Amino acid sequence: MLKKMFKKCAVVMVAVMSLFGAMQAVAADNPYQLMQQASDKLFASISANQSKIKQNPDYMRTIVKLELMPYVHVNYAGSLVLGQYFKSTTPAQREQFFSAFSNFIEQSYAQVLTMYNNQNIEIEREKPIGDQNIVSIRVNIIQTNGAAPIKLDFKWRKNTRTGAWQAYDMAAEGVSMVETKKNEWSNILRQKGIDELTAQIQKSAAIPIKLEK
Repeated sequence: MLKKMFKKCAVVMVAVMSLFGAMQAVAADNPYQLMQQASDKLFASISANQSKIKQNPDYMRTIVKLELMPYVHVNYAGSLVLGQYFKSTTPAQREQFFSAFSNFIEQSYAQVLTMYNNQNIEIEREKPIGDQNIVSIRVNIIQTNGAAPIKLDFKWRKNTRTGAWQAYDMAAEGVSMVETKKNEWSNILRQKGIDELTAQIQKSAAIPIKLEK
């Protein structure tokens, strides 16, 4: 059921998730403005580089790497995915896992972005943040076929070290991506350990990007 739902949301999910590739120097203290600015920047880049993408689909990874990855809280999201197994890993194992996990996110989102087809995105109105360090922002994806909007909730966390807001999770119709991966990978962690999981994730991350027909 979860796989079916996330497959249905795949195009719009990554389109909105890529909102996180914003300019940190501008509105870095406001996740609402950060999402809007990132949306403008990312899709302008995709539009301007269509010829490069058609010639070399892997160029989409370059766009994702430049516009998205510096602003996703990969280590925090990865530690949540590892859950109880985090404490039993060594610093070196964690570093290797986070690197593979970052590459996996980059590959996954670059692939889905090839299916993006100009869906309209509505970001909820800005709410007072106060002293909160975690904020959930509702985004509605407006379907072109008249179907009900797809509801997505993005979780942002204010980095306690740098003070910058970074995205770390998304819930599609109430189902968390972090929790989904945590459940999906827990058996591998329990039976074969983090080194095997890291190797499997890295193989998935190395799959070339293909243009959707």
